[in-house]
Amino acid sequence: MGNSHPSKDRLSAPKIRRFELRLSEQELKQFLELEKSLGISRSDIVRIRVLKNADNMLVNAKELMKKLDATGAELGRSGNNINQLARHANILHKQGLLSQSIATEFNSLLGEYIAIQQELEKVIRQIIRLMKG
Repeated sequence: MGNSHPSKDRLSAPKIRRFELRLSEQELKQFLELEKSLGISRSDIVRIRVLKNADNMLVNAKELMKKLDATGAELGRSGNNINQLARHANILHKQGLLSQSIATEFNSLLGEYIAIQQELEKVIRQIIRLMKG
C-alpha cells in the first residue's frame, strides 16, 4: 500500500484517462524520434519513463543543494587541514626532523585525496547538468 512503485495491475488496467502534454517543436521531434527508435507508443514511453522510474527521476532540488553545499564546506575544511599538515611538515623538514617514511606516506595519501576530490567534482558536475535538464 505504501509502495511508491506502480503495481503491474495498475499498469495493465484499462487505460480510460487521457493526459495532454505540451512540447516545443524540438521536444516533439526528439519525442517522435525516441518513439520510432524504441518501437513503442508515446503513451508507453511516458508510462515507463515517469511511472516506472519515478524514484530515479524525481529529486528534491532544495535538499540536494543543501547536501552539495555541506559537501563543499567539508571539502574546504579538508583542504584547510591538509594545508596545516603541509605547513607543519615543511617546518619539520627545515629543522631536519621530518622522517622520509612520513613524507612518503603523506604524499601517497595526498595523491589519493586529490583523485577522490577530482572524481567527486566530476560527479557533482554531472548532477548539476542533470538538474538543469
